[in-house]
Amino acid sequence: MNKKDPIHIKFMQRCLDLALLGLGQTYPNPLVGCVLVHKGKIVSEGWHQKKGEPHAEVLAIQNLKNKSILSQCTLYVNLEPCNHFGSTPPCSDLIILSKISKVIIGCYDPFKEVNGKGIEKLKANGCEIVFGVLEEEAKELNKRFFTFHLKKRPYIILKWAQSLDGFIAPLKNKRSAKEPFWLSSDTSKLHSHLWRSQEQSILVGVQTVIDDNPKLTNRKIKGSSPLRIVVDLKGRIPKDSIMLRDDNPTLLFSSKKEVSNKEVIITDPKNVLPKIMSVLYEKNIQSLIVEGGTKTIQYFINNNLWDEARTIISPKEIINGIKSPILGGKVKSRIQIEKDVLQISIPLPKKGF
Repeated sequence: MNKKDPIHIKFMQRCLDLALLGLGQTYPNPLVGCVLVHKGKIVSEGWHQKKGEPHAEVLAIQNLKNKSILSQCTLYVNLEPCNHFGSTPPCSDLIILSKISKVIIGCYDPFKEVNGKGIEKLKANGCEIVFGVLEEEAKELNKRFFTFHLKKRPYIILKWAQSLDGFIAPLKNKRSAKEPFWLSSDTSKLHSHLWRSQEQSILVGVQTVIDDNPKLTNRKIKGSSPLRIVVDLKGRIPKDSIMLRDDNPTLLFSSKKEVSNKEVIITDPKNVLPKIMSVLYEKNIQSLIVEGGTKTIQYFINNNLWDEARTIISPKEIINGIKSPILGGKVKSRIQIEKDVLQISIPLPKKGF
């Protein structure tokens, strides 16, 4: 069986489409979709919807109405079936128990408890395996999961809006209100809230809190809000800041213990980024949006600590203001959002996982 067979590609793409429905809901588990095919047609499907709930393979098998044809079906799944007991039993065991003889897989699972063991078990029990169908697309879908397990840190998304002439905001002496300065359109703002519902954490520097007093929550899209992170090494965060007064989880990185109802991580100013990465890895945080001002974003860029940048380019001009970050990298795509342009960039060189 050929992994480039158009039939395999067709059904694996369906797995990827199903898996994507769980984005933002499955952490710390990966995004997985599964279809059962009988005589060239999909007869059942499922996707992992939330940690602790059935995996995609389990749902696809459970959802099959005519169980008598189960042993004649081919199972397609974008990620190697698990081989360990976590919140749920191993999917590889269920596949074997169901007497499914053909399993088509997108990519391997980098989690140390799986990482090839699921495939080995299936083969040892007589399953015919086709591996690597839409492999790169499957890895891209689970880029957060792969980055977390292979690099021991969250997948990092830099995000900012800038004017057509390259500024992120007017100079401070030209701003009167202590609130965010908006360059992007309402539709672009909606995208920002969508991203907050999809990622696990969001970070700003303390100057952004001082200048803008942001909420950094998801208020426009169904879904949860990310863990808020403030880098405040000198303890300058205003005590009346929204982020200190509301009930949303917030993590402060500071060189001194602050009087706050939020969790404070004492941090050496010379070791800020390694400390943040270490703490987020320990907390099982797989993705991070870095917002804030140019200084904070540029710090991540200069330390080569980013995986993707999302820049909203407004048609507005500021003429004289705070310069936007200098990114480099490769422009992956440009998408029109009303009058704004969303530019997605990735680092160079792109070496994969």
